Amino acid sequence: MPKSSRQTLSMAQKADRHALYEESVQDPETELAFVAETFAELTGRALKRLREDFCGTANTAAAWVRQGADHEAVGVDLDAEVLAWGQRHHVKPLSPDQRARLRLIQGDVRRSDSGPVDAVLAMNFSYYLFTTRQALREYFETVRSGLVDDGVLFLDAFGGYDAHRELEERTEFDDFTYVWDQANFDPIHHHMTCQIHFEFADGSELKKAFEYHWRLWTLPEIRELLLEAGFSSATVYWEGTDESTGEGDGIYSPSERGDADAGWICYLVARR
Repeated sequence: MPKSSRQTLSMAQKADRHALYEESVQDPETELAFVAETFAELTGRALKRLREDFCGTANTAAAWVRQGADHEAVGVDLDAEVLAWGQRHHVKPLSPDQRARLRLIQGDVRRSDSGPVDAVLAMNFSYYLFTTRQALREYFETVRSGLVDDGVLFLDAFGGYDAHRELEERTEFDDFTYVWDQANFDPIHHHMTCQIHFEFADGSELKKAFEYHWRLWTLPEIRELLLEAGFSSATVYWEGTDESTGEGDGIYSPSERGDADAGWICYLVARR
């Protein structure tokens, strides 16, 4: 491409949607610290082998194998394009030993055989794409069958009274603005369409960089389905509050009561 043509590209045209997503949405180190610490508390042993369902770019799976010489990970996702991006940006830079301990599978999380694992992670509300009780229960049953005897499933969930609204929320980063767009919500079926857009300083936009068609599951529904799928327990880990700011403190603890916030994110931890 001639130099003059390159200079006419907008920031949105030059942007990499996967890199933007990882910077604005994901925090593998913090997430894995919670998973590893909670797993050890529940089982009395160290977490070694995990599976990241709906892994996308496999950012979290790659981070796990980097954290320990005995850490193994499997990532499963249907999307060949996003897995190829992860191969280039996360798997290729690993050492040969680390790459040997990371396996990526293109396939349906309900049918891909990864072998027995200590823990399964389904984060970023990815399992919300199962919009019927039967489909979500079947997914949980599949996860349970792939766990070792003391294995654990880790999920996140979101809600609050703003979750039922059609709205846009903007978060400023150094080089872009992240836009979370709850574009449509149906209160009868709890089906929703959510989109992620990115805005840039030159006025350009990357619209619908990601789009999701979900069911907004409630915590009682998720817990009930986990137990119906055979898990021995399904515990909500609720975020504590920083007394000085009134905001979340980043510490999640087992809870049976939560706050009626406009928006909340929590973890669910299910023991096989």
